[in-house]
Amino acid sequence: MRPSWLEIDLDAIEHNVRAIARHIAPAELCAVVKADGYGHGDVPVALAAIEGGASWLAVALVEEGVRLREADVDTPILVLSEPPLADVPTIVAYGLTPTAYRSEFVKALAVAASEATTLPYPVHLKVDTGMHRVGTPHAEAFEVARAIEADKRLQLQGVFTHFAVADEDASYTKQQHAVFTRFVASLGDVEIRPRILHAANTAASFDLPDTRHHMCRVGIGIYGLRPSPDLGLDVDLRPAMTVVSHVEYLRQLPEGARPSYGRIREIAGSRNMATIPIGYADGVSRRLSVPGEVLIDGRRYPFAGQITMDMIIVDLGDDEVSRGARVVLLGRQGTEEISAQDWADLLGTITYEVVCRFGPRLQRRYVRNGSVDV
Repeated sequence: MRPSWLEIDLDAIEHNVRAIARHIAPAELCAVVKADGYGHGDVPVALAAIEGGASWLAVALVEEGVRLREADVDTPILVLSEPPLADVPTIVAYGLTPTAYRSEFVKALAVAASEATTLPYPVHLKVDTGMHRVGTPHAEAFEVARAIEADKRLQLQGVFTHFAVADEDASYTKQQHAVFTRFVASLGDVEIRPRILHAANTAASFDLPDTRHHMCRVGIGIYGLRPSPDLGLDVDLRPAMTVVSHVEYLRQLPEGARPSYGRIREIAGSRNMATIPIGYADGVSRRLSVPGEVLIDGRRYPFAGQITMDMIIVDLGDDEVSRGARVVLLGRQGTEEISAQDWADLLGTITYEVVCRFGPRLQRRYVRNGSVDV
């Protein structure tokens, strides 16, 4: 078996959920496990998050929610965006909580809800307050809310919005929140009072307490990462993902050699090289070829040339390592650490993209109580 994989520390997930839940109390914590748990594995992450105190889960797709239900997860699962009408019967069959923002969807849900074991069937209304991606424009949302409330087959259990820049622009976020609270107040004027209001994502959960309401939707934070390096500094987070490989091949190259495709770097002097069986097809961006490093035996070593689809070459200098030595591309080894934020900074992106890009060729191995399940 190829000696490259992801190690996912479920104890870290559980710890992070507990730490964030304490920080946001008395608001409930909804753990966002969409996109295969941000690349960490949705079912194991969901179970660890529930152990840590998450009372809700959130996914992006109906099929993601179905996968959790088929793994015997019975916690409430919110589908964060309105799915195609063809998926409505599946939502009801699997007891998922849908998001609505179009009247056509509300009508289709009401029809499907007639087949539900319990009525009225819960639904959450998403209001667009400035993200402008999906959601009912707040000027129209009142009528959608009234339509849900008027149908005895449905229950307007929740109303929510999504912040566009909570990690970088508190002023705009507060404007969005003001629009949201005015809308909620307008519902109260006609005796519509949803049980669950939610607006805060990880960033707002950390540093904007007024936005927490009844529940916070926490994504990147439960994986031990911050939406921005300066947010939530009083919350103790532990990164859950380590990207692991091993030294497959060793050789010495003479001065002037230019290893790998493109021959982008000439080595100075005779140097030891290690080939590592992991590449950009696995999620190690080719753009890390020049600034990137790995950890071997607790020491940092740079890439020697272009990252290829399946392999990378590492410049060991005069050092010697053993064939089969553990290589950490992302994570901690000894006293050294290469973080998702380090990669994000080098790539000009965000930690979300870094951890989500690792593909199915890398097996997920789960760590509990210090032991790796292989």
